Amino acid sequence: MKINKFILPNGLRVIHHENPQSALVVVNTLYDVGSKDEDPQHTGFAHLFEHLMFGGSVNAPSFDEPIQNSGGENNAWTSVDYTNYYVVLPANNVEIAFWLESDRMLSLDFNPKSLDVQRHVVCEEFKQRCLNQPYGDISHLLRPMLFKEHPYQWPTIGKELSHIEDASLEQVKEFFFSHYAPNNAILSVVGNITLQKCKELVEKWYGDIPSRKINKRQLPKEPQQTELRLLEVERDVPTNLIYIVFHTPDRLSSDFYISDIISDILANGNSARLYQRLVKRDKLFVNVNAYVSGDIEEGLFYLTGYLAEGVDFDTAQKALWKEIEILQQERVEESELEKLKNKFESTFLLNNMDLMNLASNLAFYELLGDVNLINEEVAKYRSLTAEKIQTFAQKVFTKENSSILYYKKKNE
Repeated sequence: MKINKFILPNGLRVIHHENPQSALVVVNTLYDVGSKDEDPQHTGFAHLFEHLMFGGSVNAPSFDEPIQNSGGENNAWTSVDYTNYYVVLPANNVEIAFWLESDRMLSLDFNPKSLDVQRHVVCEEFKQRCLNQPYGDISHLLRPMLFKEHPYQWPTIGKELSHIEDASLEQVKEFFFSHYAPNNAILSVVGNITLQKCKELVEKWYGDIPSRKINKRQLPKEPQQTELRLLEVERDVPTNLIYIVFHTPDRLSSDFYISDIISDILANGNSARLYQRLVKRDKLFVNVNAYVSGDIEEGLFYLTGYLAEGVDFDTAQKALWKEIEILQQERVEESELEKLKNKFESTFLLNNMDLMNLASNLAFYELLGDVNLINEEVAKYRSLTAEKIQTFAQKVFTKENSSILYYKKKNE
């Protein structure tokens, strides 16, 4: 895949990939700010800005309307590590995206009314997702148990509702000008646009935006977990649920790829081990899963399942640990491993055929350190061996490195 990259004098990194067969262009803006950059007493700000950024800027009172009128679409998401915004437009209307994105990078239209509106929206989302929905508080239960020092200890929506309710205009302004700047952003432009045209539009719309002082991250390192942690809660939910979670190395570690393929060995589809053995054969769970968080810094490996009626937590936990022990004691068959590698490669390539996915992925790999890492992913998965998987399982999947949540339904 041919990828072009250039950097403006103000620090904006620009990634470009041309696809002349497409009728569209995606303009994707990744800001290197996530919930890990928040003050522990003022959490949820990165997610709040996901909403505030659509409230209008100095020279563009409406963000959505010009895009919709031009046949495009846009959206955003927030993670613990970064915030991502994208605009998809017909190629002949792409300059609208550069205008709108650059204007809100220059300065949002900060005013009490806009803050009140978006603060209310976020607070209602917090109530709906975390307070009034079955299993909605799981992240608020798990994260403080898993992280004692690192700011991954709260979810992106925020630690407490009051942190958003009490957010002042001055606090919001300070957060914006400390993070939303060209020298803290990656712009990826993908689709039917030449490199020359991309450079012209980027320099026209972003060239005069001043860089800002971005404080260097000084995040506390999470101490190594040395003993099993267990939390039991009781809620008004239909089914008992269990989580077993392990700390894993960071996203740039070679161990990340091992943890990811182990999650596929255990739970990638109905042919995977957990479904075949624990759902279909033993009927201990009605649904079971394994997945990795993929965080840039120290990540997490999740085992989780909804218990079948009449199955107790002790039995469910032992069954999950048994599957871990099999990984530790028996090497994965080459045929099973090859099947998963092939599946990853086809899924990865297919995923990046979608312009929107490709644009956000290019920005993410640049955030990791080099956009060209995207061209190395398949080879890294191909290099995994049964021996590496077994060694990882023995090292990481220990009782001392685990945190367990029993999420019990109330007795009627």
